Amino acid sequence: MKTLSVGIGCRSHSSAAQIEAVVREALGSFAFEQIHTVASIDTKAGETGLLEFCARHGLSLTLFSREQIAAIVVERPSAAAQEHFGVDGVCEPCALLAAQTPTSGAHLVVRKTIHAGVTVAIASSTPSVDPKPAHPPTQPTQQDLR
Repeated sequence: MKTLSVGIGCRSHSSAAQIEAVVREALGSFAFEQIHTVASIDTKAGETGLLEFCARHGLSLTLFSREQIAAIVVERPSAAAQEHFGVDGVCEPCALLAAQTPTSGAHLVVRKTIHAGVTVAIASSTPSVDPKPAHPPTQPTQQDLR
């Protein structure tokens, strides 16, 4: 099931191979096939490596304006994103924006991963599933202190 939105920020002229390597690293135990969409800032609309990455994998690219991105609170603002685009972040806000649905918000499942000028974050609108404990909780034993 395609439930993940991948937010990507990248330096100009980042290659599709560089972007793919960071996306695969960020996915960790998630499957590549779970990616629903890729998202970035609208100034990346003509970024060849990003477009090639999306085309190679049949992924749609959703672009957001600076105003849309600025409306999302970023826990750890990026000095580079602020300097280049005037926003506190690109990959995390874009992942969150792309994952939102009319009936549910989104949450980050992978925070910003950075490698070789490419940043990747992953969000989902599907609620997190709490892992089941390996062992059922034990009941405290009472000692008879008579």
